[in-house]
Amino acid sequence: MGNTITGEARSIVRVLLVEDDNILGSSLKKALEKHAYGVDWMRDGESGLEAARHSDFAAVVLDINLPRLSGMEVLRGIRQRGNSVPVLLLTALDAVRQKVEGLDEGADDYLVKPFDLDELLARLRALIRRRDGRTESLIRCADVEIDPSAMVVRRADAQVHTTAKEFHLLKLLMERSGRYVTKNDIEYALYDADSAVESNTIEVTIYNLRKKLGSDFIKSIRGVGYMIER
Repeated sequence: MGNTITGEARSIVRVLLVEDDNILGSSLKKALEKHAYGVDWMRDGESGLEAARHSDFAAVVLDINLPRLSGMEVLRGIRQRGNSVPVLLLTALDAVRQKVEGLDEGADDYLVKPFDLDELLARLRALIRRRDGRTESLIRCADVEIDPSAMVVRRADAQVHTTAKEFHLLKLLMERSGRYVTKNDIEYALYDADSAVESNTIEVTIYNLRKKLGSDFIKSIRGVGYMIER
């Protein structure tokens, strides 16, 4: 995987998850990845704050009760540096005081454990939509429309069946319509650091999408990247 990553593309679909519970953290990571997010999972507050300082994310899912640094300290550290990334707090304590404190410190939303996974995904989508200046969940380019919540693709109102990998890549390109996204950016957004990415994986996925959506739907310039026009 290459080392050159533009911050603009990094922040599209990558989420920072800070959760010390291995079972919950593993479940959330798998669920987020299934719904087209790349995930960096940190298991303590200090590592979470360090990740937030050195990488750009679409959103942060942050547990309050963490080792080394509390979630509230992580939140303060993020905001003190002027980072406006959306933050969704997770807490096991159903206390008004803690909710108010978190919102006053700059959190955008919160969920009390145990929570419904579908609700977490919906709240996360809403936070990212607001960050991107969008008011609805559907994303449209030309006659192609995707519904991120249902993971459905339509072309001219007819459903197009895609693999998970194809959907994730299409969503990334449609969210950045009008701008080229490099191969390195795609690898960063769709694969974690431990994943082995075969040299032609992205090219094959692009080829398959063009067969389903039209040969001219995804533009490419060798050495630059891929783009879907607005």
